[in-house]
Amino acid sequence: MDTLILVIIGLVAGPVIGGLVAGLDRRVTAWFQSRQGPPIMQAFYDVAKLLGKEKMVVNQWQILCAWVYLIAAAVSVALFFAQGDLLVIFFVQAVGAVFLVMGAMSAKSPYSQVGAQRELMQILAYEPVLILVFVGIYLVTGSFSISSVWELEQPLLAKMPLLYLALGYALTIKLRKSPFDFSTSHHGHQELVKGVLTEYSGPYLALVEIAHWYETVLVLGLCALFWSTNVFWMAALLIGTYALEILVDNTMARMTWRWMLKRVWLLGMGMSVVNLIWLYAG
Repeated sequence: MDTLILVIIGLVAGPVIGGLVAGLDRRVTAWFQSRQGPPIMQAFYDVAKLLGKEKMVVNQWQILCAWVYLIAAAVSVALFFAQGDLLVIFFVQAVGAVFLVMGAMSAKSPYSQVGAQRELMQILAYEPVLILVFVGIYLVTGSFSISSVWELEQPLLAKMPLLYLALGYALTIKLRKSPFDFSTSHHGHQELVKGVLTEYSGPYLALVEIAHWYETVLVLGLCALFWSTNVFWMAALLIGTYALEILVDNTMARMTWRWMLKRVWLLGMGMSVVNLIWLYAG
């Protein structure tokens, strides 16, 4: 019964928290750019407007892909709240990411095709890093279960600092922030603004946006695990991390996918391997 309650909380709180984070993101970004910005609830207004628009799709496959992407994101958050297995969560969110790409690939639009190819490159970049982070958690706790992290007396950050830095690469990619926002972007200054989402519109674009809110909550939840021993320091870590993401997003230009793969694989995975060796040797 307790697990079911946690699952329901995750399913309900996920999009609420994700939408509020998106709204705060826009306001802080506007402050960086010396403008007022939209209200914090604007993300919810946008999704509500999209849900009320006419249903238009290029093909029926896009409908299935949008729903699978949303369901996979929601299930991964529900499993996280239920203190589930990290590997199961990883594979569930990976299925959703692949279906998002397949939906974009099903359209003949060159913008959608290019966006899908770039999204695949991003998946290839961040997923190995996530696996290494989970391996690090296993070496510290002896389990892939999230519940084992809450039993620690010392925060994960003390033993996995380099893995947390590597997780920052995955966080930047999943949040679609510069310099890794080349498959799709919330900014109008990119040469390929919507990319993988070009052919999504109306209610189905709303489903994708809600799924993105779930993913935001998931990656921030993974960051929260690194200071699970104290709620105050956990909140400070999350606020500091997200503030840094917004700062980087507003001060860096978009890079090429080759640059991304080199940095994430060489630096991100390099730091991860060094941290894993340290954990294994210790």
